Amino acid sequence: MNSIPRLLMAAGAVLFIVGLVWMMVGKSIPLGRLPGDIAVEKENVRFYFPIATSIVVSVALSLIWYLIRLFMK
Repeated sequence: MNSIPRLLMAAGAVLFIVGLVWMMVGKSIPLGRLPGDIAVEKENVRFYFPIATSIVVSVALSLIWYLIRLFMK
């Protein structure tokens, strides 16, 4: 099997699993409301910059891609 179809199937499986996990425990994981996220609300302006959430998501995705590359060899 070529590497591109294998990669697409792995990406699809990962997205499916992430979707299931998010659906099951999405309410209990406070992504978007972590300490370190910047939220400023004024009268007519809302500014939100999720620094901590971005770091958590980046680490999780890096770990997932590392594991996929490890098992694809």
